[in-house]
Amino acid sequence: MPTRKLQRRREFGTVRKLPSGRWQARYLGPDGQRHKAPETFDTKTDAQDWLNLVRADIERDHWRDPDAGAINFEKYALRWMEERGLAPTTVDRYDGLLRLHLLPVFGSKDLDEITPPSVRTWRAERLKATGATTVAKSYRLLKAILQTAVDDDLLRTNPCRIKGAGREEADERPTATVEQVFDLADAMGPRWRLMVLLGAFASLRPEELAELRRRSVDLDECSLRITHASPELTNGRRVTGDPKSRAGKRTVYLPDFLLPELRRHVQWFAEKEPDGLLFVGEKGAPFRRSTFGRKWRKARTKVGLPDNFRFYDLRHTGNTLAADTGAKLKDLMVRAGQSSERAQLIYQHSTVKHQRRLAQGIDTEVRERLREAGADRSEAN
Repeated sequence: MPTRKLQRRREFGTVRKLPSGRWQARYLGPDGQRHKAPETFDTKTDAQDWLNLVRADIERDHWRDPDAGAINFEKYALRWMEERGLAPTTVDRYDGLLRLHLLPVFGSKDLDEITPPSVRTWRAERLKATGATTVAKSYRLLKAILQTAVDDDLLRTNPCRIKGAGREEADERPTATVEQVFDLADAMGPRWRLMVLLGAFASLRPEELAELRRRSVDLDECSLRITHASPELTNGRRVTGDPKSRAGKRTVYLPDFLLPELRRHVQWFAEKEPDGLLFVGEKGAPFRRSTFGRKWRKARTKVGLPDNFRFYDLRHTGNTLAADTGAKLKDLMVRAGQSSERAQLIYQHSTVKHQRRLAQGIDTEVRERLREAGADRSEAN
């Protein structure tokens, strides 16, 4: 019996000697198709050992069609994006990462031709050519696409195996002082002044500001109701929908010094219809990143802010001020429309002034405790 069992195992697949003198191994797979080893072997024993490993994979249900990964990466990646049901802004971002950073290297390759060494080489070259944050985002996208290929049984393992390569460790963003924010608002001119002030002191995103309307404004409460956002894609098209996260739908209460600014802007510049936009250009067109960006760059230079200071960075000023008031993290998250603590902590800077205030608070608390303890001892004696 053991002899016949051993004989049956040897009968799995066939080996043959090629005219070159090397040995080829072939077998009939579970899919009913005949497959051959991807390489030839020095000896018959080596070829038979390879067949034995294949048979073991089949018996353990670990076998995978060796030709399954022969699918073009570009076609697979584009289909991957279509099947995800992604938001238009996410599609826009992924499309840019694919077009600029992934397809030039991997676009012509099949999935099974992308190897760990090729991923490492690609990443090293990208780090020399562009910023580390962009490379991290591109790596995460590549890894996600190839992980789906693993889940689809097209790849045995994911070739993206670089520890920490998808983690972004961007430099801390610049923060404008209160004085710089007002100087920037002045430099932007009356029409865009309130947008700058709301970006800083209400922690509003530009896509939220673009969709603010007269009905969003409550002058009696000095507040704004954020219900929609209108991000602008790289092709200039705006996509109006829900805010960035579920927490984005919120009411933002404004500091009282903004009330006259808000009244004046609504009276002078907002569209007159009840549902009119709050911010429109000189010719009545909706807010556009391109035209606003030209004004922004000139104003930024005029007030002496660095070239990498973005409109989004205004949120750092407002969120840091709010944190300095002693607000709880949850309150800060609600105000900024953020659903995760990590997102808020990106903006929450610990200033020297805040650290001194904390130290003073500890000093006051300790002194008070010592006084209480001394009074208790006196009463006991």
